[in-house]
Amino acid sequence: MEIHFKIKQPQHTSLLIVISGPSGIGKDTVVQGLQKRNLPFHFVITATTRQPRENEVPGEDYFFYTKETFEAMIAAGEFLEHAWVYSDYKGVPKVQVREALDSGKDVVMRLDFQGAKTVRELSPDAVLIFLTASNNEEWIQRLKGRRSESEEELALRIQTAKQEYDSLDIFDYIVVNEDGKLERTLDIIEDIITAEHHRVHPRRVQL
Repeated sequence: MEIHFKIKQPQHTSLLIVISGPSGIGKDTVVQGLQKRNLPFHFVITATTRQPRENEVPGEDYFFYTKETFEAMIAAGEFLEHAWVYSDYKGVPKVQVREALDSGKDVVMRLDFQGAKTVRELSPDAVLIFLTASNNEEWIQRLKGRRSESEEELALRIQTAKQEYDSLDIFDYIVVNEDGKLERTLDIIEDIITAEHHRVHPRRVQL
C-alpha cells in the first residue's frame, strides 16, 4: 500500500532556558548540578559587580567586574539584559547567548526575577522556570545559612520575594527545589526541556 504523506518527527530548535527564583533558593546549585550531568547545553556565565562568595571561581561561576567596568559595558551595549539588584549590577553578555544559539545548542541562563522578566519581553518563546522552596521556613533558613547578608539585606530579600511570587504569570513552570533533593529537581528540569523539544509547534527564539 502506497502512503501519500510524510511521517513527521520532532523538530530540533535551540531553546533559551531561564532558571530563576527568589534569592537563596539555590539557582547556582541547580545550574551547577545540570553542568555536572554533562548535558549538551551552553551555560551562560552572568556578570556582576558584587564580591565573589567563598568557593566562587571568576570566569566559571560569574564574571566579576568593577562598577566602572560594568557601566562602560552597558554604555557599549554589550549586555542582553542587565539590572541593578540588591546594590549591585547583574547582566548577561549579549554575544555569548547569540553565538550559543547559532551553534544549535540549548542555552541555560541563571537570572533573578528582573532578568527573567526582561528576557520574556525580548524573547516570548524563551522557557522560564521558577524555583521555589517547600515552605517559607525552609527558604528563610537557607537564606540565613549563606551568612552573606545583613539583617536589613535579608529583610529586603524577603520583601522582594513576596513581590516575585505575586508575579509568577511570566513563567512557564514552577519547580520545588527541596532541601536534600537536588537530583529530583534536576530530573524535573531535564524532563521539562525534553518535553519542550517534542512540541508540535516548536518555540522559535529570536534575540
